[in-house]
Amino acid sequence: MARVLHLFRALRKRAPMEELLEAHVVEQSGLEGCAHARPNGKRQVLLVDVETLRAMDLQPGIIRENITTEGLDVKALKAGQRLIAGGAELEVSAVCEPCELMEEIRAGLMEELAGRRGMLCRVVRGGKVKQGDAIEVVSALSSDSACA
Repeated sequence: MARVLHLFRALRKRAPMEELLEAHVVEQSGLEGCAHARPNGKRQVLLVDVETLRAMDLQPGIIRENITTEGLDVKALKAGQRLIAGGAELEVSAVCEPCELMEEIRAGLMEELAGRRGMLCRVVRGGKVKQGDAIEVVSALSSDSACA
C-alpha cells in the first residue's frame, strides 16, 4: 500500500525544509505556510518517492519535496492523474525538472535527477495529511485536465 512517509514545508524560499507530522493542504495553493506553494499554479505540492531517494543516497526532504511517498512509483504518474493522500485530493500537473539548487547538494545531482525529481501536483481538494496516511491513485486521467 502506498503511503505518506514524510511531509515537508519551507517557511521561506531557500530555507531548510521543516518536517511536519501533519499538514493542512490548501485547495489551489499547497501546504499551509510553505513558501513553495503556488496559488493557482502547477507547482503546489511536490511528490518524490523514497525508493528513488534511497537509490540515489539522498535523505528525505533534501531535494525540497513536500511529500515523500513510500510504495508509489511517482515517476510512473502521468499529468492529469488524481491521488487521494489523507484528506486531500491532488492532481498530477507536470514532471519536476531539477534546478541548479540541486548542485549545491551534490555536484552532478541536477543531471542525475533528470526525469527523477518527482511530480508536481495541484491541490484539487484541501484537507489534512499526516505521516502514514494512505495514498490512492483514484483516476488514470482526469477529463477536465486534458488541456491543462
